[in-house]
Amino acid sequence: MSSKRKTGDLVSEEGFGAEAKRQRVVEEESSPSPPPLPIANPLSGLANYDDDDDDEEEEEEEERQGAEKNSGGKGVENGNGIEEQEEEDQIEQGYGQGRRNREVERRRDCPYLDTVNRQVLDFDFEKFCSVSLSNLNVYACLVCGKYYQGRGKKSHAYTHSLEAGHHVYINLRTEQVYCLPDGYEIDDPSLDDIRHVLNPRFAREQVEQLDKNKQWSRALDGSDYLPGMVGLNNIKETDFVNVTIQSLMRVTPLRNFFLIPENYKHSKSPLVHRFGELTRKIWHTRNFKGQVSPHEFLQAIMKASKKRFRIGAQSDPVEFMSWLLNTLHADLKTKKNRSIIYDCFQGELEVVKEIHNKAFLEKKENSDNQHAASKLTDGGIEHDAVVTETSKMPFLMLGLDLPPPPLFQDVMEKNIIPQVPLFNILKKFDGETITEVVRPRIARMRYRVTRLPQYLILHMRRFTKNNFFVEKNPTLVNFPVKNLELKDYIPLPTPMENQKLRSKYDLIANIVHDGKPNEGYYRVFVQRKSEELWYEMQDLHVSETLPQMVALSETYMQIYEQHQ
Repeated sequence: MSSKRKTGDLVSEEGFGAEAKRQRVVEEESSPSPPPLPIANPLSGLANYDDDDDDEEEEEEEERQGAEKNSGGKGVENGNGIEEQEEEDQIEQGYGQGRRNREVERRRDCPYLDTVNRQVLDFDFEKFCSVSLSNLNVYACLVCGKYYQGRGKKSHAYTHSLEAGHHVYINLRTEQVYCLPDGYEIDDPSLDDIRHVLNPRFAREQVEQLDKNKQWSRALDGSDYLPGMVGLNNIKETDFVNVTIQSLMRVTPLRNFFLIPENYKHSKSPLVHRFGELTRKIWHTRNFKGQVSPHEFLQAIMKASKKRFRIGAQSDPVEFMSWLLNTLHADLKTKKNRSIIYDCFQGELEVVKEIHNKAFLEKKENSDNQHAASKLTDGGIEHDAVVTETSKMPFLMLGLDLPPPPLFQDVMEKNIIPQVPLFNILKKFDGETITEVVRPRIARMRYRVTRLPQYLILHMRRFTKNNFFVEKNPTLVNFPVKNLELKDYIPLPTPMENQKLRSKYDLIANIVHDGKPNEGYYRVFVQRKSEELWYEMQDLHVSETLPQMVALSETYMQIYEQHQ
């Protein structure tokens, strides 16, 4: 009896006996845990930051060492050692996450919620700590808007909360809100609007109704804006990016694809995810301000293009559009080489190339064989030998050649501004008009469209470069804003039995260049489908305009939508 009493006394004095520990684990498992906070971000359950629980882990380590010292370093062998080991394994394997989550208190009544300042919040910039410049475990202070790393006692956010007296912080990845330095999680639905601005969400039903929505939205400063028609910040010489983005936002299937992140979650390309993020922000109806800064997207562009396109250097939107579409396709394509990019923009050309085979002629002249067919006789006229190659070529964009401007001034001593109908320059693709090319070798080309894309991109070759300077052709192109009928001007392939020939197009975006070749700037005219109104957009400036004004500009690149 005495030995049993001594053992019991030992267990009660140490407090770390197997029976006591097993009883504590059973009580923890049986006690109801608080319901998890509903957060739409699928990555939120994976958030488990070591620096948040440094102190708790240190206390557990000290307790464990003390227990080992009391038991002679062997642990408590009390007949229940096997059960105790199994329970500890279970805690390590599955229950550890729940135990740690329960350690963070969740409260609804935070006294500091009235200090949150939505006017200063801006989630368009890169998610880096403003002190350590790290992008791991970053929190935004909801009082001053600055980004800080961590929330443990040695972290920058914790230090900021003590120094500045700012207490409310949101994790930029998990969207959970915490009060520092107290350390509890704030569970309050009044913060949902901040989560929506941080990570805009769209249901598929909302996406389908976007082109029918005529409602304006109101920003925090009281200004009204149209979702999808928001201005983009010009960081520095980035208007070529802004006009390209605004044009692509009118391509409905492309926009709808990028509004749902599940469509491209398999892609590991930062460019794809940043483009999707920017698309959601442009079309979001609950923004805090009436414009968006494409800062993160520009950083992804600089990295993916190896600084071919960068902040602070003006570039050509045609080159940028071509690079962007090809890069997005490469990052999204399936095994069958299909992607949303090709589904929207890819058409097909038949190319006939005629090359004068000079090498063949020279070889004939040097040979003694006078009967070789180096010259072809047709009705008594001799022709040089010509090699003809026919091939099929896919395209995402068609380049149209403008006629050269006149060299002389008119009688009024003013320069003549020439004009040309769009149909005249479209004849390049009728299969009969010959285009002379010099590179990579002199040849005569004929082009014919064999398959039309759903969205047709036309590029007017307005700039010519030589060794000394860049020249701009000022010729105005006359084009229809609605009902461009291509079959009247270029021969199109006959459709299959069950298909209808779709050759009628409406203009949805028109990029314009103003000014001198190396000093000008870009703007874009876009159509809002819900009201069929036209808007002129130049960086942050957005204004309604007349359809007649769209055609009175030095158009540089256009996107046409096919009638369905």
